Amino acid sequence: MNAAAHKPFDVVVMGEILVEVATDLPFAHGVPAQLGISGDALNVAAAAAAAGARVGLLSVLTDDDLGQAIAARVAELGISTDLLLHRRGQQGVYLVHSDPDGEREFSYARSGSVGSTLGPDDVDPAVFTAAGAVVAGGIASAISTTARAAVVKAASLAQRFVFDPNFRPRLTTKEEATAVLAELAPQAFLVTPSFPGETSALLGASTPQEAAAGLRAQGTANVAVTCGAEGIQLESGQDSVWVPAIPAPAVVDQTGAGDAFVGTLTARLVLGDDFQAAARYGAAASSLVVGGKGGTGFIPTFEQTRAHAAASAHSVEGEVSSHA
Repeated sequence: MNAAAHKPFDVVVMGEILVEVATDLPFAHGVPAQLGISGDALNVAAAAAAAGARVGLLSVLTDDDLGQAIAARVAELGISTDLLLHRRGQQGVYLVHSDPDGEREFSYARSGSVGSTLGPDDVDPAVFTAAGAVVAGGIASAISTTARAAVVKAASLAQRFVFDPNFRPRLTTKEEATAVLAELAPQAFLVTPSFPGETSALLGASTPQEAAAGLRAQGTANVAVTCGAEGIQLESGQDSVWVPAIPAPAVVDQTGAGDAFVGTLTARLVLGDDFQAAARYGAAASSLVVGGKGGTGFIPTFEQTRAHAAASAHSVEGEVSSHA
């Protein structure tokens, strides 16, 4: 199928899809588990699709029943399967244990996975130049040298390149991750580092504002520094805006919360929302997905996300009025 002949995607996401094995109890023999499909790229793509964007996902799957089952899940999430590739190999897997507060413990089996065979030849210039935005992350950049080259090529082609550093010390060194960020930041329409972990390790910044200023100095057009349960620091041109976090109605599993923010924010920017409004929708989606188990256990519709953002805004206004 020639994806380039079809209507351009609003958002193209690239990266590795993983099989998720989730448990409520610490890992041990005989512990019951739930099988799922996840990974940062899938989580971002699912959130972008739910936010109203037409989304393509470039990822390599196994050429067997498992690969077909994963592709079916991709389609079920409202994501186009046109960019999926199938090759012989082993699908990456991770085990995750979530405690009652949603905190997680991970164990990965992804070395040499079929997803890591992604390379620059898989990046179709016609698709990537036509897309409203292209999203990639530090994980895709770290899983192999060919995948990193694919991300670099995508960044050079994209109208709007969005990069989530997603620094994982188990996958790469601080020095390598810093080098990747330095290479991609000048080409990025948006970078979304997390504070304090990534901003300290990769930018040497002690505050969200300092991190944003550092990326802007490197040439990044827009920066959204995510600060966990506190909120998001936005920097764009001469504007500096703080967007408060939106409390989660329920916390079951925090997997995919950051990905939901990135996917929703990117989709809404491409669809015409301003930076602050798009970030607020991202915060709302992020606070809702933690109510489900697994990276794509619960993906809110945009109607749910918009209602949640509006309800939170009214609550804040009410608090301000009551204290006036």
